[in-house]
Amino acid sequence: MKRQFFLKSISGLGLLTLIPQNAFAKSWSKFAGDSKPKIIRNNMGNLLNVIGDIQTHKLIGSDTNHQIVEWVDNVEPGVGIPPHTHTKEDEIFRVIKGKIEIMVDGKTTTLEAGDMAYAPKDIPHSWKVVGTEKAKMITSAFPAGIELMFKKLADLPAGPPDFKKVAEICSEYGITFSA
Repeated sequence: MKRQFFLKSISGLGLLTLIPQNAFAKSWSKFAGDSKPKIIRNNMGNLLNVIGDIQTHKLIGSDTNHQIVEWVDNVEPGVGIPPHTHTKEDEIFRVIKGKIEIMVDGKTTTLEAGDMAYAPKDIPHSWKVVGTEKAKMITSAFPAGIELMFKKLADLPAGPPDFKKVAEICSEYGITFSA
């Protein structure tokens, strides 16, 4: 089968063969906004202590036309996030080092290096570092915006967190905690 015939035979894609590439690129650029390529080295990023979750923000909304935010969590054993639900963003968790016990939609499992989990918006989830080793995890959220909440949480006074204040800040960003 010839390539052009194949493309025309797939619903909706046949039109792409009729549009000159530069015209397609120009029309697609309106979705890309002002995003520019970026190289982020391992030691780069904005470091935040979000109530014990040590996050290094690598990509934020202003870098990605507000499409995605990505950070690295470096977390001590026992630290975690209680059950909560996002109404705005989906999240992906990729474990690089250590063990993370994660609950998504009532199902709990332990993730190790190389494992990942997906938590769509409107689905309750939580995570906690288990074992004796510090864990490293790359977390992505899309669309972006949650990084603004993390900044507010990181700016709270040191010491035991005021859960009422934490819940207030999180609710501003469409996040609620489960019982």
